[in-house]
Amino acid sequence: MSLSVRPIGTLGGALSAGLAAVLLAGCSGSSGAGSVVVAAADGSAPPRAAASAAPTPTPTPTGPYVALGDSYTAGLKISPQVGEPKGCSRSGVNYPSLVARALGLAGERFRDVSCSGARTVDLTGAQTTESGVNPPQLDALTPATRLVTVGIGGNDAGFMDVVGQCAKENLVEALKGLVGSDRAAAPCRDSYAAADGGDQVQRKVDSAGERLGETLKEVGRRSPKAKVYVVGYPSLLPTDPASCLPVLGATVAGGDLGFLVEKEQQLNAMLKRRAEAAGAVFVDLAAASAGHDMCAGEPARWVEPPFPAHGLAAIHPNARGQEGVAEAVLKAVRG
Repeated sequence: MSLSVRPIGTLGGALSAGLAAVLLAGCSGSSGAGSVVVAAADGSAPPRAAASAAPTPTPTPTGPYVALGDSYTAGLKISPQVGEPKGCSRSGVNYPSLVARALGLAGERFRDVSCSGARTVDLTGAQTTESGVNPPQLDALTPATRLVTVGIGGNDAGFMDVVGQCAKENLVEALKGLVGSDRAAAPCRDSYAAADGGDQVQRKVDSAGERLGETLKEVGRRSPKAKVYVVGYPSLLPTDPASCLPVLGATVAGGDLGFLVEKEQQLNAMLKRRAEAAGAVFVDLAAASAGHDMCAGEPARWVEPPFPAHGLAAIHPNARGQEGVAEAVLKAVRG
């Protein structure tokens, strides 16, 4: 899961600075540099201010680049589907491919080993798909690797299972409403809260975080000179559940939409903590994807709704979403 927004404050500051420069030039009465020199009391020239040293920019990684991840990275069902095994459903226009193209990386300088359905265990172990076996994703790393993106964790946390369970709970409540029973305000939240041990989702997120932390250490061991970027998940739902009514109707309670937003925020917060603890960069997609959730109109959305456009995967990024994520990753990589 492309925007290019210039902050108003930055633009206004630039305009103010430009206007000030024009006024100073006019006041100098000179057609040259337009600088004003004020003599000291003894007639000597004032001391010249020492130029401040500009910070040294971090060079953009030039590859080799290795992309690791699950279906949100692979580009499930987005045409064209490329690479082996076919069961990974890897797209030729997923965000790793777009990032590599923008950085001029091709051939042996770019390897995308992401695979739909992948969990953190599939980074260090082989993953069997419906069409072939994907080798351990970390096997693509070498000491020469200079750029790594990691987009994983949602399957470990069972996030899609949570979405499915919420759909079932709300369907049951909707049927109750048809026969006159009162409908719960947030049946899915209530169901998870009543489970043994409390917040099951948070426990799964925490366990996924532990595994991701160990995996990131292994990435550093195999590719010690690589710059590593952990890519978060784009917003699936808006913060205002009412805006989802035209897409989801009244089938999902507003309280449960808020519950799903909360769970995704927990997942992204974990990814950020683990990235920072490992010395990696976290690419936060929450702000970039605002207004592009599954309830946005078809031209704007980055994530498909439960009833997706023809040929696309439900509750997964579309091609626009991959472009938006690629832009966010490139912004982070280029600093």
